[in-house]
Amino acid sequence: MPDTEGDVPPDRYVLELTEIDRTQVALVGGKGAHLGELSRIDGIQVPPGFCVTTDAFRRVIAQTIDDQLDRLSRLTPGDGDAIHTLSAEIRRGIEEAPIPDDLAAAITRPLGEGAYAVRSSATAEDLPTASFAGQQDTYLNVVGPSAVLAHVSRCWASLFTERAVTYRLRNGFDHRRVHMAVVVQRMVFSDAAGILFTADPVTSNRKVSTVEAGFGLGEALVSGLVNADVYRVRDGDVVDRTVAAKQLAIHAVPGGGTREQAIEPGSRERPVLTDEQVVRLVRLGRRIEARFGHPQDIEWCLVGDGFSVVQSRPITTLFPLPETTDGDNHVYVSVGHQQMMTDAMKPLGLSLWQLTTPFPMAEAGGRLFVDVTRTLSSPAGRSGLLEALGRSDPLIRDALETVIERGDFIPSVPDDPQGWSLPGSQGTVGTDPAIVAELIERSQASVAALKREIRTRSGTGLLEFIPADIQELKRIQFSELSMQVVVAGMDATWWLNDKLHTWLGEKNAADTLTQSVPHNVTSEMGLALLDVADVIRPRPEVVAFLERVEDDDFLDELATLPGGPEARDAIVGYLDRYGMRCVGEIDVTKPRWSERPTTLVPVILGNVRNFEHGAGPRRFEQGRQEALRKADELLERLRALPDGERKAEETRRMIDRVRTFIGYREYPKYGMVSRYFVYKQALLGEAERLVRAGVLREKEDIFYLRLSELHDVVRTDQVDDALVSSRREAFRSYEALTPPRVFTSDGEAVAGTYRRADLPEGALVGLAVSAGTVEGRARVILDMAQADLEAGDILVTAYTDPSWTPLFVAITGLVTEVGGLMTHGAVIAREYGLPAVVGVEHATRLISDGQRIRVNGTNGYVEILSA
Repeated sequence: MPDTEGDVPPDRYVLELTEIDRTQVALVGGKGAHLGELSRIDGIQVPPGFCVTTDAFRRVIAQTIDDQLDRLSRLTPGDGDAIHTLSAEIRRGIEEAPIPDDLAAAITRPLGEGAYAVRSSATAEDLPTASFAGQQDTYLNVVGPSAVLAHVSRCWASLFTERAVTYRLRNGFDHRRVHMAVVVQRMVFSDAAGILFTADPVTSNRKVSTVEAGFGLGEALVSGLVNADVYRVRDGDVVDRTVAAKQLAIHAVPGGGTREQAIEPGSRERPVLTDEQVVRLVRLGRRIEARFGHPQDIEWCLVGDGFSVVQSRPITTLFPLPETTDGDNHVYVSVGHQQMMTDAMKPLGLSLWQLTTPFPMAEAGGRLFVDVTRTLSSPAGRSGLLEALGRSDPLIRDALETVIERGDFIPSVPDDPQGWSLPGSQGTVGTDPAIVAELIERSQASVAALKREIRTRSGTGLLEFIPADIQELKRIQFSELSMQVVVAGMDATWWLNDKLHTWLGEKNAADTLTQSVPHNVTSEMGLALLDVADVIRPRPEVVAFLERVEDDDFLDELATLPGGPEARDAIVGYLDRYGMRCVGEIDVTKPRWSERPTTLVPVILGNVRNFEHGAGPRRFEQGRQEALRKADELLERLRALPDGERKAEETRRMIDRVRTFIGYREYPKYGMVSRYFVYKQALLGEAERLVRAGVLREKEDIFYLRLSELHDVVRTDQVDDALVSSRREAFRSYEALTPPRVFTSDGEAVAGTYRRADLPEGALVGLAVSAGTVEGRARVILDMAQADLEAGDILVTAYTDPSWTPLFVAITGLVTEVGGLMTHGAVIAREYGLPAVVGVEHATRLISDGQRIRVNGTNGYVEILSA
């Protein structure tokens, strides 16, 4: 590579740590910037050293690997063999590239006698949103100038290890925009070393620090070679400790390098640290945390009785906290687990949902949470809330009970005589099918009026019209009559399950009784796609065309094929009615089926392959007849009981009630997402105008603005590009997080359990939501667009909102990680007669695609039958 001496001042190639602060990540990488900042904190000891900057890296290797970077940028995380080969080629090129004499002199000039640690410091490392922990290399006890230079080259090369390349590909980092600096520090020959987390890495509690400690150098602990002593500290006291049996330690070797050394038997179970040392270390950690403004993962060394800090990075796996200003304790319940959409939402989607909901909601990590602290503090409110959430999601109830039982977090307030209830859900409604028809007609008329009116709005008028129309949405969605109908259907379900279990020993009787009920727009949506398949099935040219479709504009080309116009009309007709739906539909920014119709193609083809003509109407009628037969059987058995006529008559009325009302349970959300799609189309039209005017770079930028912020942009024709970019980056980090069902203002994620002992050995426990037992092949599907189902398959996925319903017609059972008795997937599973178990923690990881499993939807567990 040509020598570019003179392009960069020599003093930019090497900087002392004391010259560096956290603003210089681009020059010294994440580790270097953090160490420089650490060296500025009073009372924090950092081993002296310097940083070989990214300018040196670019000078030596930028052109050396230019061609390989082009090839690397075209790979995906799934190209494992290609990544292995190309990354090895790049590393060899970097390690063999000569370091110019002047640069080598600048690196070796600060070296003194003794040993050094040579450590990689990438610019995309130790970031608040991505730690890259363990992705690059560290070398300990490096002795001599030539060895230091060789290890600097190795650190540069470690930017292209397979794990680092794959990590960047998965997280969307551009290889060309990530550079490597190298930290060279005086070697610390420690008696003990370890890691300090200033927030508990297991529970995420910000008020609990965790210390891990081992003898010797920290490499043994970081690399997982030894078990560590573990200490947990809260409010200045060690509240828990585990002393491990430590078999070995890593120590420095005279002349360079390290080696493993067995620990003397008498010392293996000796605590590494005293309680006083642990508490002192945590105090240092809190000082570092305060400096960086974020919980830290800190690597430390102990020499004699003094601690040195050799690294500090943000803990990127913690779920963010909602912003609060009162300093009180708060308990939050996840909205996403109730709505079957635990993905992160973009700011526009969050703001629209917050305007829609009747409950005030806190925002954290791109998700919404309800603060239930005051309700839990009131005995009557607590009872109602636990009862409602317990029926919906037992894990949430158990987690809340765990917090309550501690007795030290929830305050006590005067009793609320109203308890807890859904808005507008007080009172009863007569069992009259005309009520449901009237509510649906009212909603449809309102959406039609919205479509007419919104066409006349633009600019600030549009941005003022949408919040006003949301009030109309809420008036319809949460009207007293609508809520009474929803509650009536749910109450009748619970009444039937409770009474028939008590009277007849019949488990989950309502599961069969609610098959093929009228007015269920979600189940009708799944059956309607079978009708689309009926149109396509006899047209082989259309089937062959759909099998190779990749672009969302395929409908126009489809119309040119033999039988294509009929197939196109069938798909367009389906999209006209259901095209506003999609996975995660409560987030208005998610692409709808009408915007991305290729999502439905695999489902349509599966229906063509797996069903015969007329399967939709036939399946609905089969379910209806099964429900009627079950009703007759139950009523006959009841009449044979003491006081049987009264019990049978009460049950008959409840069966009539549940079949009249439970289908409407799905309609309010359909009405809401219908309006959302109208809003979205109008807002995107406005965004296109802003792009043409040069205000926005792309129309999707509006997704990273709240509705009120978008109003300001439209009003002023000005946008804060930095805000949009930071929101986009934050959203990407939120996508990698898993939201807790319940967590506190301390940051603690409180996990619930089912507390059941009546399970077969090895069974995965969940919540029974649709009765029956079925065995079949597990299909683990996380993206509906990748669905490839065969007859008899059991769907295993994270969650199912209404958009997943078209898949339900092709499966024989359902397993989800999230869900409750009255969530959409459970309601539709019952209507289709599918055995279903929901709320199975980590189901998509514990069950492998293709395994044979047994789903017990009556007792709520899943058994894995084959590897």
